[in-house]
Amino acid sequence: MEVLRVRTGVRDQLVDITDRVQQVVSQRGVKSGLCVVFVPHTTAGVTINENADPDVVTDMLTVLDKLVPWRANYRHGEGNSAAHIKASLLGSSVTVIIEEGRLQLGTWQGIYLAEFDGPRERKVYVKVQG
Repeated sequence: MEVLRVRTGVRDQLVDITDRVQQVVSQRGVKSGLCVVFVPHTTAGVTINENADPDVVTDMLTVLDKLVPWRANYRHGEGNSAAHIKASLLGSSVTVIIEEGRLQLGTWQGIYLAEFDGPRERKVYVKVQG
């Protein structure tokens, strides 16, 4: 397992980590298998979505903020309930097939760390299985 460290710069942010995950796959030398990307945090998640047009990321964050506003009648004492809810909506892991040593993502797909309580340094676990 490889641990990637990702520094986020703002409270809500999607950070494209596709190249870093592919680098782990390449270093492991696995030609055919699976790659699991897991985020061990309760206020951050991971997702796969379009990485060609940055407006998609902006739209995703805008809609998530409308669905789960930062300020509401939440009871959690730390004041970051919205971050917990958004992270749960996206999820904490994704699995990608590996063939010929490459992540089998679609043409426009990328893997994103989803930060909802930044800025922070986050860990991303990458497990490659051949």
